[in-house]
Amino acid sequence: MQEHYTDNIFYQIELTARYCKLLGQQVFEKFNAGISVEEFSVLDVLLCNPTMCQRDLAKLILKDRANTGKLLDALEKKGFITRKLSIKNNRPVKIVEITKAGIKKTEEATEKIKPHFVLVKEKINNSDIAKVGDLLKDLRNVLKETLEIQI
Repeated sequence: MQEHYTDNIFYQIELTARYCKLLGQQVFEKFNAGISVEEFSVLDVLLCNPTMCQRDLAKLILKDRANTGKLLDALEKKGFITRKLSIKNNRPVKIVEITKAGIKKTEEATEKIKPHFVLVKEKINNSDIAKVGDLLKDLRNVLKETLEIQI
């Protein structure tokens, strides 16, 4: 019997990712966060990595530089990040830093979205969640080895 794309693990992961994104969008709209899920992702990455260049950020959030730039423009207008010109490997780069207002917004948003994700996690055994997370990391690492990302 022929396997269809919709029967394989890659489709299941893609479908699950779409559900996660929709849940995030609904939650952010519900509590009127003033930022989008994508902007929150940028702020969350910057909270963990307070200073990084725009290109490295683009790689972490899997966005091209143009879309990353648009997200950063919006966040900068809102006062949640700053960008400074610097030199890295003898090249000019924009260094992105999260501001105190950005840290505060990220913490507020995290507190508001946490209960929604806890509800989902309560329906699945913690050890199963950990196993799935580990398997997804392993799969991502294998994919990174074979994938050429041009960001």
